[in-house]
Amino acid sequence: MYDNRASESAVTADDIKIEAKGVNVHYGTTHAIKDVDVSILDKTVTAFIGPSGCGKSTFLRCINRMNDTIDVARVTGDIRIDGEDINDARVDPVQLRAKVGMVFQKPNPFPKSIYDNVAYGPKIHGLAKNKGDLDDIVERALRRGAIWDEVKDRLHAPGTGLSGGQQQRLCIARAVATEPEVLLMDEPCSALDPIATGQVEELIDELRRDYSVVIVTHSMQQAARVSQKTAFFHLGNLIEYGDTDEIFTNPKDPKTESYITGRIG
Repeated sequence: MYDNRASESAVTADDIKIEAKGVNVHYGTTHAIKDVDVSILDKTVTAFIGPSGCGKSTFLRCINRMNDTIDVARVTGDIRIDGEDINDARVDPVQLRAKVGMVFQKPNPFPKSIYDNVAYGPKIHGLAKNKGDLDDIVERALRRGAIWDEVKDRLHAPGTGLSGGQQQRLCIARAVATEPEVLLMDEPCSALDPIATGQVEELIDELRRDYSVVIVTHSMQQAARVSQKTAFFHLGNLIEYGDTDEIFTNPKDPKTESYITGRIG
């Protein structure tokens, strides 16, 4: 179904899309992320796995500064995308989130038409010169979201009227409409049935041709199916990071092995 093997060639600096060094996150007095260092590759699916509350979603939200929206959150350390410090005071978080798209756990289409859900981001970021441009962007995004054929004859129907799996693919189309370079997915299949989950997993595999995709998942089977790289988090620490096949068949850290075999988690 998928070819989740990473490229055989050695990784170079040009392959690295996101570089994190010494990242810490505090929520008030709670130390949620502890000194995380990781290099995330371009055009690769990277899975974050670990027990509930281990910090994987918190770290994901550092990559597009979503933690900025939480009053008690404090993020320190260095995160760079293509060498640019995303926490630099000159970086506009709104522009950053156009470059780093995000798909959430529960499908959350806007209470607008299917067309307007996808057109919203390109409109506010000035990506379309005219209606024809916008039509093209919407069609391209819906095709990338693998939902165009299902909705092309009802673009002005409400997005909330779609099935759960269709809504999630609409949300993915909405996220890619601003031409991001990174796509973050926080447990994107947890509210979906097995058939819809399979469709979204197929889509994730296609999206990595164009994006660096980072997915938080509670399902180790899903991580094994869709990712080329896996990071295992435990109690706010990044315990182990490497090729997915290696992490699942030959983990180096006893904690990783305990989690994968079901002894912790």
